[in-house]
Amino acid sequence: QVQLVESGGGLVQPGGSLRLSCAASGSIFSSVTMGWYRQAPGEERRLVATITSGDITNYADSVKGRFTISRDNAKNTVYLQMNSLKPEDTAVYYCRYAFRYWGQGTQVTVSS
Repeated sequence: QVQLVESGGGLVQPGGSLRLSCAASGSIFSSVTMGWYRQAPGEERRLVATITSGDITNYADSVKGRFTISRDNAKNTVYLQMNSLKPEDTAVYYCRYAFRYWGQGTQVTVSS
């Protein structure tokens, strides 16, 4: 069983930045695709970004140019740097391991 621990969420003003982190257990972290998803109230969970074992990244159109996903295999950690945040980015953000395991989620609220 893989354990995922997310951190870094919070309240930020529009135009601000946050960095989310997701630390994973397990010995094959460097070999798997990691992803970030988000779910706003009343909506379905949606893909934000993914990063493969070869550092190939993919982003939702709504976050391209503002968000950056990265990974540190030595720390078994994936990051999501979020810049130029908008109120519509408000959601619970979830880390996903190998398209299978989910983290508990971290709340991001963008509001003045």
